[in-house]
Amino acid sequence: MMRSPRSEALAGAVIARLRGAGHQAFLVGGCVRDLLLGLAPGDFDVATDARPDRIMDLFPRTSRVGARFGEVLVRDFFSQVEVNTFRSDADYSDGRGPDAVHFERDPRGDALRRDFTINGLMMDPDTGAVLDYVDGRADLERRVIRAVGDVDARFDEDPVRLLRAVRFAARLRFEIEPATLAGIQRHHGLIHKMAAERIRDLLARILTEGGARRGFVLLEETGLLADILPEVAAMKGVPQPPEDHPEGDVWTHTLLLLEQLEHPTLTLALGALLHDVGKPPTLRMDGRIRFDGHAEVGVEMAHAILHRLRFSRDVMEQVEALVGNHLRFLEAGHMKDSTLKRFLRLPEFPEHLELHRLDCLSGNRHLENYELLRRKLGAFPEERLKPEPLLTGADLIAAGYKPGPQFSRILTAVEDAQLRGSIRTAGEAMEMVREKFTVDSLQ
Repeated sequence: MMRSPRSEALAGAVIARLRGAGHQAFLVGGCVRDLLLGLAPGDFDVATDARPDRIMDLFPRTSRVGARFGEVLVRDFFSQVEVNTFRSDADYSDGRGPDAVHFERDPRGDALRRDFTINGLMMDPDTGAVLDYVDGRADLERRVIRAVGDVDARFDEDPVRLLRAVRFAARLRFEIEPATLAGIQRHHGLIHKMAAERIRDLLARILTEGGARRGFVLLEETGLLADILPEVAAMKGVPQPPEDHPEGDVWTHTLLLLEQLEHPTLTLALGALLHDVGKPPTLRMDGRIRFDGHAEVGVEMAHAILHRLRFSRDVMEQVEALVGNHLRFLEAGHMKDSTLKRFLRLPEFPEHLELHRLDCLSGNRHLENYELLRRKLGAFPEERLKPEPLLTGADLIAAGYKPGPQFSRILTAVEDAQLRGSIRTAGEAMEMVREKFTVDSLQ
């Protein structure tokens, strides 16, 4: 993650002003954790004993997005910093947020209401001194994720913490300490209380921040995977032909793809996760293992999953394309030039190519088609992959053809010939059309 110097500078200025006005103020949470681990924080949060109204008096550019819970956004022209009033929380009756908060003067109470010990640290940015009321520094050194205080209470309060524990363990390569892990396993069903958008955002982070394989192993181990993505959980134990997949079942194959992801795009990561999601329901064993139509079934399943999790239309379309086209690479050596060029001009084709490479490396490791298409992609300039059309529908009407469904067939035939290089001009294209499609036969 890139460090945000502007956010860091703004946080320092906010703390200085709060202290100048007689308040306590510290860096808090994830930024302190990352600084102590030698990582680059993506953003910087501040904790203070100043109440929300006081914060807003001191800083004219603010937003009360979470002022009821003591959360105020302070902005400048380039960045923003979340400023939290020290607080302790009352009951979480809906499992989504506290019913009420009690503002505190003592930072200790604020630390004790946080999710995990490694996120409960505060730091003086001027001296580097750390306030640690939850033994968070020791857990950083032990490289463990541990719930603050009562494990069951922490997960009952906010089920998002179930997924956050997995995300931090995956991203930081930490272990989840046994009592916290057992708590997740006891309470994994609470995840159904979470809004789909929150699940989506945390899954996206697990897939793209590094450690995706570790994250999905933990999701399966805790029971969360079957709650959130039962279609992916169904991959476990589904056999594959050993000659093509010596690595083992569909789940093992998918984990191997995830293991190779290094901060990928979200669509590539989702494509890697879901490319074989159609295999479990299409498994057929009649002397050999078959998955007839699994790519087509996989597209429908991917659509349902991504829609359920409220992914954007653009993400859905690209992931469905990745799933639907991943088997076409097997035909690369036998494709006609026109078919090959149409394949290469799929939107974001380099993602298709990279998914195929990961797929091969996670199976029989045969990269011949990958290398072939990589060379072809480099050899064809854009104008040869998608040349300007030689004819349009208007040209066909001018030549006496009646508009209708046959226009698509005619223009596709013209484009095929153009991609093959057998015609190069509009005149040659019209001559070909007149030879193959008479006006009378299309009336």
